[in-house]
Amino acid sequence: MKDLTFDWEALSGMERNRRAQLVNSISGVKPANLLGTEGPDGTPNCAIISSVVHLGSDPALLGHVMRPPVARERGSHSYHNLKETGQYTLNHVSTAWYQRAHQTSARYPDGTSEFEAVGLTPLFRCGFDAPAVAESPVRMGLEFQEELALPNGCKFIIGALRWVEFAEELWAEDGAVDLARAEVAAITGLDGYHGLRPIARLSYAKPDQPLAESPDFQRAPTAPKQP
Repeated sequence: MKDLTFDWEALSGMERNRRAQLVNSISGVKPANLLGTEGPDGTPNCAIISSVVHLGSDPALLGHVMRPPVARERGSHSYHNLKETGQYTLNHVSTAWYQRAHQTSARYPDGTSEFEAVGLTPLFRCGFDAPAVAESPVRMGLEFQEELALPNGCKFIIGALRWVEFAEELWAEDGAVDLARAEVAAITGLDGYHGLRPIARLSYAKPDQPLAESPDFQRAPTAPKQP
């Protein structure tokens, strides 16, 4: 098999959309989440993102990247909503309805609820005005903490975890949430969706001890077909 090598000259000269697909996919598999916010008129909104990262557990912080913001009427609804209200939710996308989640990336007019447009259900928990996604197997509520400007004009949003919700059977004895059993979706590139196929959970690595596999780690069932 022949390796392909692209130096900076080749990358910069590549057709724009082809280069975007290359750069977005080369970083690897990313979580598929719906970002839930409330508009100034109370309209529940959600938008798919694929950049959520763990920043720390004490305090519990999560971060995600948002595109360079523009005026609300031009499309940056989620960004303005979370900045104005200080609240938002992150909801894992399920393999059972990933197509509906992807449809939220369409540029709907301000004041339109993506929940209604794609057939998902807003859910309100723990005193939050920002809506969660009722169909999601794992839901989280966050409060806006800080915004960092990135060199390309994008914004890195840092949020403090305020509540979490998931089915009891997804919670392992050691405290981890079994996302494979929850049948969550993952994303490669801009539009590639995948189910999780777990290999193993391994013991804490130490220099003088062999690794051990957890006997309770279960393979996720086959993803159901889209309705």
